[in-house]
Amino acid sequence: MNYMDEFRDREVVRGLAARIGELAAGRTRPLTFMEVCGTHTMAIYQYGLRSLLPPQVRLISGPGCPVCVTPNGYLDRAVALARLPGTTIATFGDMVRVPGSSSSLMEERARGAEIRVVYSPLDAVALAERQPERRVVFLGVGFETTAPAVAGSILAARERGLANYFVLAAHKTIPIPMEVLSADPELGIDGYLCPAHVSAVIGAGAYRRLAEERRVPCVVTGFEPADVMQGVAMLVRQAVAGESRVEIQYRRVVKPEGNPKAQAVLAEVFTPCDTAWRGIGVIPRSGLAIREEYASFDAEKAIPVEVETPREHPGCRCGEILRGKVSPFDCPLFATVCTPESPVGACMVSSEGTCAAAYKYGR
Repeated sequence: MNYMDEFRDREVVRGLAARIGELAAGRTRPLTFMEVCGTHTMAIYQYGLRSLLPPQVRLISGPGCPVCVTPNGYLDRAVALARLPGTTIATFGDMVRVPGSSSSLMEERARGAEIRVVYSPLDAVALAERQPERRVVFLGVGFETTAPAVAGSILAARERGLANYFVLAAHKTIPIPMEVLSADPELGIDGYLCPAHVSAVIGAGAYRRLAEERRVPCVVTGFEPADVMQGVAMLVRQAVAGESRVEIQYRRVVKPEGNPKAQAVLAEVFTPCDTAWRGIGVIPRSGLAIREEYASFDAEKAIPVEVETPREHPGCRCGEILRGKVSPFDCPLFATVCTPESPVGACMVSSEGTCAAAYKYGR
């Protein structure tokens, strides 16, 4: 048997669903759990896990897609930079199709801008080394999972003496927004399925304050269907018992302390900052800004450019979807005006977006 097969075994998943039903039996108010990881969102839709849960347990999707939570102001700056002569934009693929206020990187590429899709920030560093006559701007979008690699690219560029490599940073951190959402009485969050990749870097201990001070149960969960269902069962067990602590279901990868080396690289290059989240607003100290010592690599500081006033598409409910207030099926644009082939909002573009998951698997 393949190692992963046991985590996809239907009987195991059904058995966990039955256990969840037993634990939640007799509740008059449904328990609401939020996942804040785009890969979890995709797995929940792909395997139809909501349909296996009893009516006493409700799963909602939160701001777990880094591309989706990046506001239009950042996209508009990236577009403005792409229009500058002698500038190459290097980015992960999802960002190319995300619509900004009036354009996207895909549209700018069609107009002649140099937009390169890379698979690693170090690919962008190598690109800058090969093209010393051009500015290479890497779009640093992501959570704590990808931020260490971006920090490493800045260190590599400094070591190689590159003066033409820049990062347009929009990295965000997960625990503080989780605290913000848990304080929203309208959401009534009873527990979190904590992100696995992020937790592999920051460690499960990063959610301790949320569990101990906010009294919100947290379980770091893997991505396979049995992982998710076991994580839900662990949350139900805590909620029913009136407990709130941090547990690790994904023990084969995540440790309480996380990855100290990755954390050290992050601390070397980035510092916490206030940052804007699409649909939520500015959250204090929830972002990562490039430290002053590395300001020469900071595209926002080093490359002046005029950026248009950001605006959102009227009717798009991506912001509410990211807060867990509504589902994609509540948006009037979903699967009509807004599709993967012609996306209106970021939630339909990214492979981790809630709307993209609902369109592909939920209809």
